[in-house]
Amino acid sequence: MYDIIIVGGGPAGLTAAVYARRAGKSVLVIEKNAFGGQIAYSPKVENIPGTIQISGAEFADALTEQAMNLGTDVELEKVISVENGEVKTVRTEEGGCYRAKAVILALGVKHRTLGLPGEQELIGKGISFCAVCDGAFYAGQDVVMVGGGNSALQEALLLAEVCKHVTIVQNLAFFTGEQTLADALKEKENVSLRFSTLVTGYESRDGQLSAVLVRSEETGEEDRIAADGVFLAVGLAPENENFADVAALDARGYFDADESCRTVTEGIFVAGDCRRKNIRQVVTASADGAIAAMAACSYIG
Repeated sequence: MYDIIIVGGGPAGLTAAVYARRAGKSVLVIEKNAFGGQIAYSPKVENIPGTIQISGAEFADALTEQAMNLGTDVELEKVISVENGEVKTVRTEEGGCYRAKAVILALGVKHRTLGLPGEQELIGKGISFCAVCDGAFYAGQDVVMVGGGNSALQEALLLAEVCKHVTIVQNLAFFTGEQTLADALKEKENVSLRFSTLVTGYESRDGQLSAVLVRSEETGEEDRIAADGVFLAVGLAPENENFADVAALDARGYFDADESCRTVTEGIFVAGDCRRKNIRQVVTASADGAIAAMAACSYIG
């Protein structure tokens, strides 16, 4: 049995592990995909205090190594339930069963999609979410980036370096990302901007994406953008449903917990982007991890 089990190996979960281990608690981190979370896919991160610039992968690797060097145990499994009691029981899809005095849920979020017909079938066949992962596949080709936040703008800049042409489709009349990123994109000769425009559908040929269908919000005019690939950066969504019995959810599906990271269940804590909050950044996720770890340590005594 562990003192603390942390579900999720992103910045929140790994920071929680660092703080809990430094407090002398035994810790297990269970991650379903890859340690580091969404930040690992960012080509360049410039908003971590004390670090001028670092790739998301480098940051994720360093944080993972730090937690493991302190003696954190890790498992690559998908947690499907947490059972409450004086001792908490964590069960995984692979059949694992782990017990702890306290549990920290640091589940992060998943990529949102547009919910259009045929979209799921085209994921991995022309529809992608990560330019770092898949951008090289479209070298010298035409791609569409959907979104106007920081993630979309950063990924569009990366794609502009390798692709023949990048069309950014934004449903608003302006970008919501940082002005410096927007300015950098406007200087790219192989980047086109389509504001106040909705993606309405996809076309495919032999099972591969061939075009993106769009409609102008201002004129109602419909258009077809030929494309070899489309990258979606339209936000993130929590995957907290399996844990609603131990941690209440708000109307949007996020854990309904404040900055104390405490839930309605004694001994169950939440941290990171899966929690109700206004700002979701790597620094706020790490802050949650530290707070949740200290709260869990205090609960254990």
